[in-house]
Amino acid sequence: MTLCGDKPLESFEVMSSDDLNLRRTHTQNESILPTSITIPDSCDIFFPSCERVHTSQTRTPQKHGNLPDFEKCVEVSGTRDLEPRRGSSGPSSPRTSETAVDLSHLVDWDGDDDPSLPQNWNRPRKWVAIALVSAFTFMSPVASSILAPSLSQIGNDLHIQNESVQSLTLSIFVLGFAFGPMILAPLSEIYGRAPVLQASNLLFIVFNLACGFAKSTAQLIIFRLIAGLGGSAPLALGSGVLGDLFTADERGLAVSIYSFFPILGPAIGPICGGFITEYSTWRWGFWGTTIFGFPVLIAGTFFLEETYPPVLLMRKKVRLAKETGNVYLFTKYEKQHTSLAAEIGDAVMRPMKLMTTQILIIVLGLYNAYLYGIMYIVLVSFPKLWQKQYGESVSIGGLNYITLGIGYCLGIQLSSYFQDKLYRKLKIKNNGIGLPEFRAPLMIPTAIMLPIGLFVYGWTAEYKVHWIFPSLGAACFAAGIMIGFNALITYIVDSYPTYSASAIAASSLLRSLAAFVFPLFAPAMYEKLGYGWGNSLLGFVALAIGGPAPICLWLWGAKLRAKSKFATE
Repeated sequence: MTLCGDKPLESFEVMSSDDLNLRRTHTQNESILPTSITIPDSCDIFFPSCERVHTSQTRTPQKHGNLPDFEKCVEVSGTRDLEPRRGSSGPSSPRTSETAVDLSHLVDWDGDDDPSLPQNWNRPRKWVAIALVSAFTFMSPVASSILAPSLSQIGNDLHIQNESVQSLTLSIFVLGFAFGPMILAPLSEIYGRAPVLQASNLLFIVFNLACGFAKSTAQLIIFRLIAGLGGSAPLALGSGVLGDLFTADERGLAVSIYSFFPILGPAIGPICGGFITEYSTWRWGFWGTTIFGFPVLIAGTFFLEETYPPVLLMRKKVRLAKETGNVYLFTKYEKQHTSLAAEIGDAVMRPMKLMTTQILIIVLGLYNAYLYGIMYIVLVSFPKLWQKQYGESVSIGGLNYITLGIGYCLGIQLSSYFQDKLYRKLKIKNNGIGLPEFRAPLMIPTAIMLPIGLFVYGWTAEYKVHWIFPSLGAACFAAGIMIGFNALITYIVDSYPTYSASAIAASSLLRSLAAFVFPLFAPAMYEKLGYGWGNSLLGFVALAIGGPAPICLWLWGAKLRAKSKFATE
């Protein structure tokens, strides 16, 4: 039996303090007196609030076994504590300052090699989960961007003359990405990843279908916003699933493959949207993505397994309680005297606490936001560029999004190859100790490729150079964005392993707000500055942010993590 990774425990007395201390005492009457343990404040294990426990008999704990003879085992302040506290899964607490705690009731994994621990699952079982989450993650970005070539047609059908309002019908979906994770991610840390993912995807499919029947601008915007809230779940929880399934050494490849789909989606969506707009109606963009999403939802119902360890341990506790009749069982993740409402409240507030108290989350979130904002500026401005600057039709102009897809593929190939390889190499040099800061060097290519790509894309488009050159520039900055996304996501997951979903949700808030706001000012920016200076401005800002980012993380990332209770839990 272990407590928070420390030494085995036998019978003990609990004293409140900050450091872990084990000792054995010998007296004339007893060969071994109870072991005393000081519980660190950071430990999340369930312990009653009382300060000292006296046991009348030394015994070796039996891990989540049958209910022990509590009358013989525990005596508190001269009175025997025989009945469980109402509403609690742990031992009872009389109204005194002293309470018994028996770690024989602790439900934990059966060793580090326990096959039920998600990180010990076989590779096919892990990759089935990743494939399903990636499919979920692919659907909503496709739906978010499939309208890009259709904005003019939507404006005509729904009588929207203002270009900014037309862009709003596209970017309002991403506003749902901003606020959905703030609720859905912490709920997944209470109820599990699978049920939250399934319920959210059902919400997305229903309201995405409704968008195809919208008769007014208000209906379209409201339905798109709610669909975005539902579609945000895979983006918020996917990184948490990766953290559940993979160790830091193997997480880079998994993150690269997973993060490829939310980036590829915005490139695939406009290609399909261009042909749909030219040969049918923009409404089929919504109906088509719904038709694709429904089988994925059904597959998830049957094959998506729960991966969040605290929820799996809780299920194990419930099962053992039914089998043994032991009502005293508890897990190391349970907290004392916490009602369900309070637990949900704490969980929902956690992303906001991370967003407002964690310097790392704020800085990485701002950088992530800028990358995502640039991506959506290009998504919105691409159709107008190819149709007005190069005279291409809607469908042919949509094919230029293939260059973005090529850039994303290049980025994932580079990041997946170097991410884990570089991490392992630096870990070996650090005496076998891996650190999240080992992800920072991979941000350097982003700081170089992103500005160069924007400069080439902007100035060749400004002077209407052959279409291959702005396409090459777009592919270059798309690859840089992909590499940056992978490095940022992996760094956050490594830094906040227990609350990875909430940490990603906090980071995604700024990212999604940028994706919502940036396209709104893009038409005015390009009209005033042109494609050359407009994209150069974006490139200079990217260089100013991206250049110092990996250096700062390398130098001060560990110090900032050490000061965070969320990063150390």
